[in-house]
Order: sequence, then C-alpha cells, then structure tokens
Amino acid sequence: MQQEPFEHFFDEGLIEKVLRPIKSGKEASVYLCRADPSTTGEELVALKVFHPLGRRDFRDESIYRDGEWIKERRIRVAVQKHTKFGREVQGGIWVHREWESLTALSAAGAPVPRPIGWTGDAILMSYIGDESVAAPQLKDYRPDDRVEADDLLNQLLRAIERMLFHEVIHGDLSAYNVLVWGGEITLIDFPQAVDPKKNRFAASLLERDVRRICEYFERFGIQRPAGRIAADLWTGWEFADLVPEELRPTIV
Repeated sequence: MQQEPFEHFFDEGLIEKVLRPIKSGKEASVYLCRADPSTTGEELVALKVFHPLGRRDFRDESIYRDGEWIKERRIRVAVQKHTKFGREVQGGIWVHREWESLTALSAAGAPVPRPIGWTGDAILMSYIGDESVAAPQLKDYRPDDRVEADDLLNQLLRAIERMLFHEVIHGDLSAYNVLVWGGEITLIDFPQAVDPKKNRFAASLLERDVRRICEYFERFGIQRPAGRIAADLWTGWEFADLVPEELRPTIV
C-alpha cells in the first residue's frame, strides 16, 4: 500500500483511519476510510489511489486526449514519445481530468461521487454504500424485476444526457463503472472523460457509451434504439444554445 497519498489526507485532517480496500483495478485501488465530518461533511469516504506508472493501462489515450494542447514543447514532445517523464505527465493529466470531471458534474447535480480533495495520484470522494458493504457494480447487481431494470436504464440515459450538456462524455461507460445503491445509480471512473467541444471522437464515444448501456439491459428484456438515442443526444447538444433548457425534449 502506497503511504504518501494516505499521509497527505491524514495531514490535511480529511481522513482518520483507512478501514479496508474496496476494490483494485488496472489503474487504481479504492479504499474505504473513516473521515473527519468537520472537514469533509462525511462519516465515510472513498480514497482512489492510482497505481504506479508501470501498472497503469494507457491504451488509446490519444483518442481521449484528442483536442487537448500542452503549451510547453518539451513536455508535449515527451508525452508524444511516451518517455518516462512523458508518462508521468500523462498520468497526472488523467488524474486531473477525473478530478475536473467529478467537480463539474457534482456541481451540476449529476449522479457521481462528490470530490473532496486530491493529489497528483489520488482522489478523495464521497463513498457509496455503508460501513459493512460497498455499493455493487451494475454488473453484479440483479434488479428485482423488469420495472426496476427499466428505471435503472432510464436513470443512466438521463445521466449521460446531463453530463453531455455539461460538456462531459464518460468515454468508457459500462456495467463495470456504474454503482447501484438504494435504487439509484452512481457513475464512477472518469480519467478518460472527454470534452465534446474539443474532441473529434466525442460523438463516437458518446454513441459507444449509450450502446454499451442499452446492450447490457437487453438481458432483462429491454430494447432501446441506442443509435437513435445517441444521435438525438448529440443533435440536441449541438443546438442547445438555440433551445431553452425547459423546452428541450427528454430522451426518456
């Protein structure tokens, strides 16, 4: 267990105790921590600690970072050539992108964890679950019936829509990075998120997110026209300035 990220949050008075690991993935491990409510507003928090560079998976990062520009040429070249220094910069960019996305989306009322604090390799955020068990990923959750499954899908499509209209596309959405707790969904894992105003691949990434989610819910007997939904979302976003928010049609 890396000590430095934990020490920062202890030193800042944000966490009091690391209780247990919640999960470990390719890019990061997540830990349940007891928080100081006076500094975080929470009893329990989740600390996402990104792995050292050698363990992280940077596949297809050029697609996600399309449209972003690093001003300093030396740093830009290092990133392009994937040098050790360039990978360190790229790793920092991914952590910062997740922090930025969570900050913007939480403020917009999207169903994401509330970000509390961060360093170059860790993000502290609100925790979904209780002390005995963390909220399950959608892939491990079984709806009681088709009505509940349909409601979860509707929640997800509304979340995708809200994120898009606040300039964020998840870009890698699946049943692995959706949590379900108390009948409500929470979206997680945003280091690869893209800005639709800047990224040339944004429309196709949006379509992939919608298609993956719709295809997942087909196992519960729910059929949705993913391609049409994604196209309608993209068109609605492109012309958002021309239509007042209260007059925009909803997708569900």
